[in-house]
Amino acid sequence: MAKAAIMGIYGKMTDTYIYGQKLSVNWQGVSDIETNSGFSTTGYNSTSSDSGAGNFYDDPYNQTTKWQTLYEFAELASTAVDGIRNSPILETRAAEMKPLLGEALTLRAMAYSELVKFWGDVPFKREASKSDLTNVYMGKTDRDSIYAGLVEDLTEAVNYLPWLKSNAEYSTSERISKAFAKGLLAKIALYAGGWSLRDGNLFPNADVEHHPTIQEENGYYVGRVKNWRDYYQIAAQQTAEILGSSAHPHALDPSYENIWKTVCNLQQNTYNENLFEVAFGLGNNGDIGSLMGYEVAGNTKYGSRGFGGSYVASQAYYFYSFDRDDSRRDVTLSWTSYASTNKETMKTDALNVSFAKWRIYWMSPSYLALHKTANSRIATGVNWILMRYSDIYLMFAEAQSKLTSPDAVNNVAGMSPRQALEKVRERAFGAGSLKIKQYDADFFNAIVNERAWEFGCESIRKGDLCRWGLLYEKIEAMKKTLCLMLDNKVPVTIFDKTYQPSDFPQTIYYKFKDAEFIDQKSINFYTNLGASPGTEYQSASWFTKSIVKPTSGTSMTYLDTPTRVLLAATGINKGYDYSGFLSSMTNGGEIQANLAQYTMGNKNCNYRQFFSIYYEDIFESRGYLTNSYGY
Repeated sequence: MAKAAIMGIYGKMTDTYIYGQKLSVNWQGVSDIETNSGFSTTGYNSTSSDSGAGNFYDDPYNQTTKWQTLYEFAELASTAVDGIRNSPILETRAAEMKPLLGEALTLRAMAYSELVKFWGDVPFKREASKSDLTNVYMGKTDRDSIYAGLVEDLTEAVNYLPWLKSNAEYSTSERISKAFAKGLLAKIALYAGGWSLRDGNLFPNADVEHHPTIQEENGYYVGRVKNWRDYYQIAAQQTAEILGSSAHPHALDPSYENIWKTVCNLQQNTYNENLFEVAFGLGNNGDIGSLMGYEVAGNTKYGSRGFGGSYVASQAYYFYSFDRDDSRRDVTLSWTSYASTNKETMKTDALNVSFAKWRIYWMSPSYLALHKTANSRIATGVNWILMRYSDIYLMFAEAQSKLTSPDAVNNVAGMSPRQALEKVRERAFGAGSLKIKQYDADFFNAIVNERAWEFGCESIRKGDLCRWGLLYEKIEAMKKTLCLMLDNKVPVTIFDKTYQPSDFPQTIYYKFKDAEFIDQKSINFYTNLGASPGTEYQSASWFTKSIVKPTSGTSMTYLDTPTRVLLAATGINKGYDYSGFLSSMTNGGEIQANLAQYTMGNKNCNYRQFFSIYYEDIFESRGYLTNSYGY
């Protein structure tokens, strides 16, 4: 019975409003590397869609940002925890029951950590609901207390859980094992010690430090706990214990591409890089790949329906943030798509670069057979990877470097933060590459950049930016730099790289490597060629040329494109003024006039990272709940 209850909780995670779609796709939102359903002048500030919520606009009547299913997930886990704790066989059959208790505690921590990530302070209890409802109706618990409770639960859980493959019961990454629980404990600790928007009206006596540069508005401010170093110590210790242990089978897959080929093909990773995957069933649940990934048009050899798309996509700024020799770049992103002519075509839209970790030609034969005859979307069955081993290296590097220094060796891990960072970079560039050690001199900036390159479209970046206090700053840097790239008259800095206007080509030349696919290595992404390299090459106008103001005609692309960029994510802060920035651009006055017709800003507070609580949940709370942050 206990195992069946745990399996039921795993099944719940596949719900659309959990990892089936919302947490894996729709709620990734806008960051400096991801866009939410593209850049738009219409849906960007919708308060009835995921698109608007991704741009940080929301309201209590938005049915797409409800927490109900996550609370059902938490309740199932709490029921399992209570049931196992009260079981008469907990001690007599401890080898069987305590790992199940560890799973239940970890699953509950997952549920509440997601609730805090998306709503901030929320109702929190560490017991199942009582039949008389005496513990059901409650107000918000401050997030610091919630995080403290989750840390306590996970500290207990890791002692019960076995390492992956240490016994037959825990032989797959679709079950929670010790390394994932320790990794989750580390991640929650980093969030607990990080920055977030707080309601000083509801919790006026919180013992926290205020962010030095993000301005408080209407009692809402960005803060973090004063003992944040204690949480970083937890993160450093937990990740060090994983890195320093020989008892588990986890390692980096030598091929970054193979991680995604394997998961698309419904297989387990040979190197056990994936610490935990949410398990889906082909044809039953999960939209991983079908709503974001390598773009395939309809009416191809794969079937009448398309694949991939722009629910989550990227842009030229992120592409050019990569080093040209970084093997992750062309796995993560694709400027090509598969057309109805059954061959690739070159895309040139700087605002719509596809994420490509999920590709139709990597999918399992069984999925391809279903897709070929489908007249509606088929659940891919592709698992959602919640944590990879590279995250352990990078969390260790981040936490330990803040506590000591980048070069101080941690005896438990057997390495320094710098060595951990370079271990991840070694896979990206290949053993012996000089570029392994070529990164930002500021080690924290190096971590910020590396996590962007390693985890694009994995629903990690926005949360990282939030806890670092960099959400607004990094998104604005992306938007302004993207506009300057389109204007193409001044040097731009993208992460740790500086590009001159001449570094971006006016015309792209490319050739096919076979009848279907473009040779990625043939494309002159970084060189402005004067003429075609050969007769076998085709060409297309690059984004630097495609939005130049026309000398005749009625095209408004030169105005609409930068306007769409600047409207993105404008629900974060109270207000926006781009007049000073636009004054330096070629058509800045016209862009400013065009931009003036649109609404920007939430009018209430800065750094509004959270969703609104749905009105029905407030109504049914019997007066215990109200919205914060101006909702």
